[in-house]
Amino acid sequence: MITTMVAGKILEKLGICNDLTILRAAVNGIPPWRDSKLLIKDLTVDEVPLRIYQPKSPPTGKRRGILYFHGGAGTFGSIKIPPGVTQPAKLRIIHIILICTAVVGKILENFGICTQVSFVRYMQGRKTLGADPKLFIKDLWFDKVPVRIYQPKAPSASQRRGVLFFHGGGWVFGSLETHEELCRFIARESESVVVSVGYRLAPEHKYPAAYEDCLSASQHFLQHLQHYGVDPARVAVCGDSAGGNLAAAVSQTLAGRSDLPRLRAQILIYPGLQALDFNLPSYQQNRGVPLLFRERAAFYMLQYLNGSATKLEEVLEGSHIPPDIKLKYQKWVSPDNIPEEFKVRGYKPRVLLECTTEVFETVKRFCEPKLCPLLAEDTIIQQLPESFILTCEYDVLRDDGLLYKKRLEDNGVPVTWYHLEDGFHGIINSFNSGWLSFPAGKRGLDNIVNFLRSL
Repeated sequence: MITTMVAGKILEKLGICNDLTILRAAVNGIPPWRDSKLLIKDLTVDEVPLRIYQPKSPPTGKRRGILYFHGGAGTFGSIKIPPGVTQPAKLRIIHIILICTAVVGKILENFGICTQVSFVRYMQGRKTLGADPKLFIKDLWFDKVPVRIYQPKAPSASQRRGVLFFHGGGWVFGSLETHEELCRFIARESESVVVSVGYRLAPEHKYPAAYEDCLSASQHFLQHLQHYGVDPARVAVCGDSAGGNLAAAVSQTLAGRSDLPRLRAQILIYPGLQALDFNLPSYQQNRGVPLLFRERAAFYMLQYLNGSATKLEEVLEGSHIPPDIKLKYQKWVSPDNIPEEFKVRGYKPRVLLECTTEVFETVKRFCEPKLCPLLAEDTIIQQLPESFILTCEYDVLRDDGLLYKKRLEDNGVPVTWYHLEDGFHGIINSFNSGWLSFPAGKRGLDNIVNFLRSL
């Protein structure tokens, strides 16, 4: 090891490579031992490489399971937590918990017990909350779509605000349970009636299933506002991540409806709004920052669209959309529309790549505004209600929010923008997670509540 370190330092001085590269190559270059008593298999779960060791001998009962994390003082890790993230150790712990859940799910899937997706969903939705002294909470169905309604118990002198909430989770995960605490907080603190929508998930239910469920539930609610004591002039749609995408799509559809009350506002929390360019500055800068990697963002979009991640590499490199179509939308999806202050952490422009007909046929619906709301025509954008957009500096989806903010403002739509300079994707959900809470998450949520109270 000493010899390796010395060799590494010499090569670093010569400008060939740094010493850490040599150390990693030396350590990682050791081939795995062959063991006559073990089955050894390499897997990758959520971009994290794993090596599984299973005894070959038949078990006499259920075996123990051990998750082992190697040392290396953090130097040899694969995730990248920027120095601007406050309390980075907490983020690393949350990421490890999520990875452990995914790993166990993969193991169970390999044993034929259940799918990884179903296990992760089960683990995410296990937390149950008791009755809330300030809220009436009830599960209902709106046009065959499950919803959970939160109504303040305190009497109100007038009709209340209404909030349609669409949860995040990459269209694959998330549920009424995963966002229960968040919806309770919004209902209590803003004194609003909140309707959380349990839309169908991918990959079992492909696009446009989630959008259709959210639209159906929204229409039903808007048609029966008086039953819930909601003011028809004060209804907002709200969602985080994939839910922000759904909120934007539903808002665009309802903007042209004269038979329903007009939405008062849309609240988009780090929304994903396009799938044409996964190489915008925020995707490059935050590609390895938890809790959403660049590859995962494209993976989830493909799962929602097609129920599989076929053509993932083409989508990531940008060869999934023909150059002429990219040029058509370049006025809306372009790094040129991102303020220069958001490029200082690094950005390398990408050239337009050719696209085969086969690849484009697989993903051509990426050009539909119901899937990618950033691509809606100006005539639709001009009709949208007052908007609140929350973005996080260390989030691959940051630039989607910035681009939509510009489109709204260019078309005369009032926008309240709140940017968490120390925030990362998913931070709002950890606003009340005990010792794993982040002050920035609570700060962002307080601004959302304040916006609602101003309506």
